[in-house]
Amino acid sequence: MDDLFGAGQDDASANDDVDADESDGGSSPSGTSARAAPRSPLAVRMRPRSLDDVVGQQHLLGHGSPLRQLAAGSDATGPAGPSSLILWGPPGTGKTTLAHVIAKGPGRKFVELSAITAGVKDVRRVMEEALTARDLFKTTTVLFLDEIHRFNKAQQDALLPGVENRWVVLVAATTENPSFSVVSPLLSRSLLLTLKPLTDADVEGLLRKAATDVRGLNGTVELGEEALAHLVRLSGGDARRALTALEAAAGVAFGDADGDTGDAGSPAGVVREAPLKIELKHTERALDVASVRYDRAGDQHYDVASAFIKSIRGSDVDAALHYLARMLEAGEDPRFVARRIVISAAEDVGMADPTALQTAVAAAQAVQLIGMPEGRIILAEAVVHLATAPKSNASYLGINQAIADVRAGLGNGIPAHLRDAHYPGSKQLGHGKGYKYAHDAPHSVATQQYPPDDLVGRNYYQPTANGAEREITTRLERLRKIIRGN
Repeated sequence: MDDLFGAGQDDASANDDVDADESDGGSSPSGTSARAAPRSPLAVRMRPRSLDDVVGQQHLLGHGSPLRQLAAGSDATGPAGPSSLILWGPPGTGKTTLAHVIAKGPGRKFVELSAITAGVKDVRRVMEEALTARDLFKTTTVLFLDEIHRFNKAQQDALLPGVENRWVVLVAATTENPSFSVVSPLLSRSLLLTLKPLTDADVEGLLRKAATDVRGLNGTVELGEEALAHLVRLSGGDARRALTALEAAAGVAFGDADGDTGDAGSPAGVVREAPLKIELKHTERALDVASVRYDRAGDQHYDVASAFIKSIRGSDVDAALHYLARMLEAGEDPRFVARRIVISAAEDVGMADPTALQTAVAAAQAVQLIGMPEGRIILAEAVVHLATAPKSNASYLGINQAIADVRAGLGNGIPAHLRDAHYPGSKQLGHGKGYKYAHDAPHSVATQQYPPDDLVGRNYYQPTANGAEREITTRLERLRKIIRGN
């Protein structure tokens, strides 16, 4: 097989300065050519060398932005010093890439730690060395801490003195919401920058560049349009995943080509006369399942659930089914989903379709009885019922208004005729005197005061004109007139 992953690297070494981050993770000895690590992952080889090469995140890379100032190193202008940063975003959006670009800034010492393996001892050692570098050599240490959400409170607290006194400039990366995973003192001493998933156009441009760039596949392959579209769709806005999938698809394509010719493999370094076309069949065999962005323990758990409920409330059955599938495919507890459906039935559908709550409760019970994967069918039926049902939040608003009045101190006492008259001495207190038994009145509705004196005439339930509540509106008007004697 052609050495497609190392092709062109000899020429690259003559023109390009291959950085340590393009190797297999370590620093290359002086004089080592780029061919020393021809099998470095494509995502590593294509890592940008400057902020101008970064794909996406343009909202963070404007002139004078904190990232620009930090990457400029000792060449930065202006009175402001470098700020510690927390980079928050999904995988593959460029957090590590930005850190490595910043590492190239002049006059800076770059130290990298992973919260997976580092501890308080490592943090303190870095702080001591950073203080020495600042005082003796006037050098600022940039500490890149990956997966900071994996640090516990004590470990994060160990960062505070160095960050506050600027012994180090912290660049921390996390895929989880810092509001939940980073201690407040550290948040207040850092700038929070939110990275966004790459757009399809960003990923497409990155893949095209990787196919032709000397650091990538060096023109040994040509991406078919269908294959390109498939890779973009599978990436889910994750640059690393897109490049990994491209590399795998290239391997499949070259394997097929060698199989067709009967070759056991071509000599290393040999480049084919024409680029080999990567077709849809190659990408499908390399990776045929789209990634699901979901974290059951983090903010995505709440974001997707929120979008799910709002889609049901908005009567978009298709979007609601999408978010249902997204949660279930990501391994969300179906009982959690069922509980949200029950709440939505009462809050958003309400009396506009009283059968919606019955369906939701039945679905919740059935899911516990049957489990997955069949439970998905039951949940889908309940979602379809709720999303397509007429909507009313009148009951929800009614109880909220009633609770607000109770909390405001309204509702003094209970009318004497409604009080319990069954215990000894109650009649002497006037309990039950004058009470009208509703079933003795025409249509079983009697004219009589039910609320406390200060709430007479207060209407909490205001039915809509949607679904079954249309008929309830007319009936309720008649009931209130009779009860209140209007």
